Amino acid sequence: MGVLRSKKMKKEIIDIWVKTGALRNKQKDIEKIKAIINSAEINVRVIKSIKLNEDTATLIFREIYESIRQLGDAKWGILGFEPGNHEASMEVLKEFDIKDKVKLNSLDRFKKTRHDVNYRGFRTSISQAEEILDFWDKCGGEIIRILRKELENK
Repeated sequence: MGVLRSKKMKKEIIDIWVKTGALRNKQKDIEKIKAIINSAEINVRVIKSIKLNEDTATLIFREIYESIRQLGDAKWGILGFEPGNHEASMEVLKEFDIKDKVKLNSLDRFKKTRHDVNYRGFRTSISQAEEILDFWDKCGGEIIRILRKELENK
């Protein structure tokens, strides 16, 4: 369950990201990391209580995205870093060895859709909201379990 596919690649990419400000060295704060994971879980639980329709699809999509991103932030926190952008937060999630690993390929598209929503006034469709909800249902819990297990070992 390495953060990036190989140690050499990991170090090279992390060094570049630190140099460019995409990552900052940060002292591990286990309580903060736990709070981030808990926040993501609670936010999703609240958002899932909202009836999905054309008016709520964008809100649901954006909030689920933010919860997914928080899981990436938590992973970086465990590794002793703080991400400076969404790319780093989402990229680290692609390295999780989960049952439905192929679903991690959707993360770049989610990031682009969220960018379009926030900066171009784009509205998401019901099917886009359903897709990110499905991603959370199939991957979110497993990622959280892995993160919590990693925290136990710290």
